[in-house]
Amino acid sequence: MNIEQLKRIYFVGIGGIGMSALARFFNQRTVVVKGYDLTETDLTKTLVAEGIEIIGTDNIELIDKEAELIVYTPAIPSTNQILKWYQENNYPVFKRSDVLQWITESFFSVTVAGTHGKTTISTMTAYLLREAGKGCNAFLGGISVNYQSNYWSSENKVAVIEADEYDRSFLKLFPDIAVLTAMDADHLDIYGTAEEVEKAFIQYTANIKWGGTLIAKYGLHRSGDLKASNIISYSLQNDAADVYAANIVQKNGAYTFDVIGKGWLIQDVHLPLGGMHNIENAIAAITITQLLEIAPTAVKESLGKFKGVKRRFEYVVKNEQIVYIDDYAHHPEELAALIKSAKRLFANKRCVVAFQPHLYSRTRDFADGFADSLSMADEVILLDIYPARELPIEGVNSKIIAEKIKDCPVTILSKDSLIDYVKVAPIELFITAGAGDIDKLVIPIKKILAQK
Repeated sequence: MNIEQLKRIYFVGIGGIGMSALARFFNQRTVVVKGYDLTETDLTKTLVAEGIEIIGTDNIELIDKEAELIVYTPAIPSTNQILKWYQENNYPVFKRSDVLQWITESFFSVTVAGTHGKTTISTMTAYLLREAGKGCNAFLGGISVNYQSNYWSSENKVAVIEADEYDRSFLKLFPDIAVLTAMDADHLDIYGTAEEVEKAFIQYTANIKWGGTLIAKYGLHRSGDLKASNIISYSLQNDAADVYAANIVQKNGAYTFDVIGKGWLIQDVHLPLGGMHNIENAIAAITITQLLEIAPTAVKESLGKFKGVKRRFEYVVKNEQIVYIDDYAHHPEELAALIKSAKRLFANKRCVVAFQPHLYSRTRDFADGFADSLSMADEVILLDIYPARELPIEGVNSKIIAEKIKDCPVTILSKDSLIDYVKVAPIELFITAGAGDIDKLVIPIKKILAQK
């Protein structure tokens, strides 16, 4: 498909974080973009404000029947009447990942994959390229706080893309530079086993264009099987890696450190974000900038102004009395990094974590891991499982996590009861975490804590 010649596109499920970025890309290229999404959100409102027509009912009488290309997300059920109509009437119907493939084939592309950290690294990388004057088209899985957007454009044919492993979507991408952060078991409803997850990530690295570069976290399992013409390893502090951090100093929930690479050094880098894992994320992004020959002074100046990604170790409230952090963490390893970092940064504060499990299958598969991670908190509040695309599984609920949490008080509450809890409980360090709709509680909680 020649994306340069497209005139009309229809998106089925246009409000998704990845779909909306693609819709914006084409809309800014004067393509007629229309779409459907069942749920009105801040993202869909933004798309409408940018001139994109969106319908909220599954009604084929309202769709664009002149569209040349139909793009859909795997999150759309096969029973969707709009999607079925386009398929039955022989329109060219493709997944979001197919369109991203065409972009990687025709642009100089940087893709970021891995079970953790990919949203932050891709956002940070795209931000640094933009601020340093290199320019890029950014397709992100989160909202950049600096720009309040998950997409921005450039006349340069450079793309930074968050590579999603769900539904094996990332295996369609053909990057010039690829990042691989982790290969932990996840999405077992798709892959079945941890071994199949690893095989998919190895296949992702085999798609790197000839002469391209893989930036891989040091010490990955099966690292010897990773494919690329050039491989650069990175680590938080392990000097056996090709790129790592040294002289880390923490102050007021932020960090200053040096980045040491093979043949290069950037000293006194300031990162105004919490979480040691974000230093590691920054190392990957900085490594990309050095491959692209961006001046270290520009990298330092830009990174010092980076405000992060919505719901990635996001400081919602931060003062001497109360710290409130909101995070998208929905895997045991992500939860562990979140809680460990928060407790290290604010060691004198009592840490309460409110967690909403995401998916019945993930809760079933990782109940032990979730319990181990949450046990690091001083108190845990569990919400009911957010089902997303799944139907309930008998015997799987938040209680199976609660029963495994050790040496830490745990309560299961509804969302309304969590708000009531925040009103009366003494709050010092409070964290909300999860990939479901717990984010809808962030503003109400922020208002309550502001009054405290």
